[in-house]
Amino acid sequence: MLLQAAIDWNLRVHILDPDAEAPCRTLCTQFTQGSLTDYDTVYQFGQTVDVLTIEIERVNVDALEALEREGKQVFPQPSVIRTIQDKRLQKQFYRDHNLPTADFILTENRAAVSQYSDFLPAFHKLGRDGYDGRGVQRIASSADVSKAFDAPGVLEKAVDFAKELAVIVARNERGEVQTFPTVEMVFHPELNLVEYLFAPAEITDEINQQAQAIARRTADAFGIVGLLAVELFLDKQGNVLINEVAPRPHNSGHHTIRANVTSQFEQHWRAILNFPLGDTSVYQPAAMVNLLGEDGHTGPAVYEGLETLLAMPGVFPFFYGKALTKPFRKMGHVTVMDSDLDQLRQKVAIVKESIRVVT
Repeated sequence: MLLQAAIDWNLRVHILDPDAEAPCRTLCTQFTQGSLTDYDTVYQFGQTVDVLTIEIERVNVDALEALEREGKQVFPQPSVIRTIQDKRLQKQFYRDHNLPTADFILTENRAAVSQYSDFLPAFHKLGRDGYDGRGVQRIASSADVSKAFDAPGVLEKAVDFAKELAVIVARNERGEVQTFPTVEMVFHPELNLVEYLFAPAEITDEINQQAQAIARRTADAFGIVGLLAVELFLDKQGNVLINEVAPRPHNSGHHTIRANVTSQFEQHWRAILNFPLGDTSVYQPAAMVNLLGEDGHTGPAVYEGLETLLAMPGVFPFFYGKALTKPFRKMGHVTVMDSDLDQLRQKVAIVKESIRVVT
């Protein structure tokens, strides 16, 4: 989706990806297969481009820092990526910068978690390499300590939340900041990833102002150039707390391709190329439904129910070009739009029931 936005501006985009069959290989100017975590591979690739950016945090930051020292433009900055890719550093960053977040304890191993039974219920998160719900375990009581990770992590107090929100904020080199409207996310009860979302969120003006202000403060604290997706909890007392952030285009902004004047993907290019940031106004209220591979299906992907979706006004499916599906793999998303909120929710229900990714 970043590539599709870049094509509109005649940008020549080179891609480094570990998968020889990555869907982006047919769209980019030049494709290189290679590890994102290998120093030499990342460093050598960076020598071939004018501006280097990422769409996943799991990348060799040492190589990015070396490129930056040599004068390459690397956005988001390696220092930002280094902090965010380690949840321990990320959480401490919020505390150090007086940004609201749930209480937490840094832990070195599973045995350390067992010492904090009075802190439970909590979530134990791996410090590094957790992604799309992996690397997170709910520790409800002392009986669950065996589920904790036997590796450095963060034990985060469970928040009794009313809603989960997100704000995507963009910032360019000039320090210009622009936010997208706050969205409301609904997570899959087992997979700990976004199942669907509604945009804008159904919240009060006061709560919205809190969420928007926290997103801006967080982006400014990092000094980030690029996009920052700020995931938030709205607790039952009306407080907005930072859950996690991602320094890149994010699942909580996929609907913006059709629903907003400027998509998050175009906005990312505007930010890292130091162009004026685009208008983020909405055309209509929207929802986004993630398309996940059906449980029990592994093999060539088949999309069932596509005709039903294409017959519905204001419904736009986006497939990610992945040839193979497997259980719960992200295979695409569907953006749903309607000026009537009740109609919007009805459409979402139909979409969720109609389309399946099978083999």
